[in-house]
Amino acid sequence: MTTTDDAAFAVDKSGLVRRLRLFLPERCLLAEEEDLRPYECDGLTAYRELPLVVCLPETEAQVIDILRTCHQLAVPVVARGAGTGLSGGAMPHAQGVVLSLARFNKILRVDPLARLAVVQPGVRNLAVSEAAAPHGLYYAPDPSSQIACTLGGNVAENSGGVHCLKYGLTVHNVLRIRVVSIEGEVFEIGSEGPDAPGYDLLALLIGSEGMLGVVTEVTVKLVPKPELAQVVMASFNDVAKAGDAVAAIIAAGIIPAGLEMMDKPATAAVEPFVKAGYDLEAEAILLCEADGTPEEVADEIARVTAVLTQAGAGNIKVSGSEAERLRFWAGRKAAFPAVGRITPDYYCMDGTIPRKRLAEMLSAIVAMEKKYGLRCANVFHAGDGNLHPLIMYDTAQPGSWERAEAFGAEILELSVALGGSITGEHGVGVEKINQMCVQYTTPELDAFRRIKSAFDETGLLNPGKAVPSLHRCAEYGRMHVHHGDLKFPELERF
Repeated sequence: MTTTDDAAFAVDKSGLVRRLRLFLPERCLLAEEEDLRPYECDGLTAYRELPLVVCLPETEAQVIDILRTCHQLAVPVVARGAGTGLSGGAMPHAQGVVLSLARFNKILRVDPLARLAVVQPGVRNLAVSEAAAPHGLYYAPDPSSQIACTLGGNVAENSGGVHCLKYGLTVHNVLRIRVVSIEGEVFEIGSEGPDAPGYDLLALLIGSEGMLGVVTEVTVKLVPKPELAQVVMASFNDVAKAGDAVAAIIAAGIIPAGLEMMDKPATAAVEPFVKAGYDLEAEAILLCEADGTPEEVADEIARVTAVLTQAGAGNIKVSGSEAERLRFWAGRKAAFPAVGRITPDYYCMDGTIPRKRLAEMLSAIVAMEKKYGLRCANVFHAGDGNLHPLIMYDTAQPGSWERAEAFGAEILELSVALGGSITGEHGVGVEKINQMCVQYTTPELDAFRRIKSAFDETGLLNPGKAVPSLHRCAEYGRMHVHHGDLKFPELERF
């Protein structure tokens, strides 16, 4: 699969390599197939493509020169972090350059008084909290891949994590970014203060999937480590009851630090792997964390326990130590690799629905399992309705991947029908580009294209990702008609 129409780009690889070698040392440029192969995909391994070359710059000046050169030669550029993304957002272009920021891995400054850190985009998510820990601070967004994923990728995808319900996504925890445009111009967006003049372009850039600029520096907020944190683990004999319990907790005015849900197939996969102490007889379990002062935690735990009991929870257990709390979360965060132990392949989806419709979605997924003949384990950032169905398949079986892909598409389109979104934190990339035609109207997609053009007029940054072409929507049968007026009637419809 290619990211866009390769005929639009005709790149002379040897000429490109010669130009890049004028300013990149040999260690910073990969051009042989065996060296390119590790970069052919991100965490969504079903989609692969070899780039022409991979650049591994070590300075911002080199990033600027790479982008200027690619702009002059009309060469597509795909920025890449750790490659842990799950939507194909970092999949290379067959006629393009992969611009890896892996060597931008320095923490430039930790300011405990201002409660911020300035880091390069190749710094691992968890490394920020480790650097801030001596000051009693940490970085709140914590994706399950936080031991490996990088801040640059977090910014590109607006990543979340199990604690985003209370502390917010990446967009709520980044103060400033330094960006290089496709023309090689450097600009800074945001500030270290609580606000910046002008339009809020920071929120526009965060989550833009590398389509508007290449980030070379990130300033993040740090928050105080709470005095105490405890997790309530509750078991339910019915998945619908667990879904209703999530809505009941939020309706009671409780905003937990984390509120996660796993169904029986997920806990069955995780428990032998992590030994977290999960109830394997339960149809679903909820993990609900309270943090703050000991008095605040005790009060919240009591309120949550009352809500869960009223909602029909069976076994309720509260973590009795920090080690046990971490073990409960370790199971949830290990759900993806744990499922990988019991199936040759799996397809991790990412959609968002209103909390009150969790039970409805889970019932629909059970029906889809029968329809497509595939198993599915479900884990959720339940507090904000962000679901991660793990569809199990076997590439070695003909048609298995195609059924998994159709299964995932149906989940995403049902998410929209239920009042939700096709993505919560994984981004659109190449994976969900067809479903963008379902989520958005034609005028909305036109607005996205105009924003893209304002930052990248030649369309060289991560082309073919996230925002579908009008022709793609027409082929997918999802053109939107307004007041009987069909835009671009000359396009063939199917």
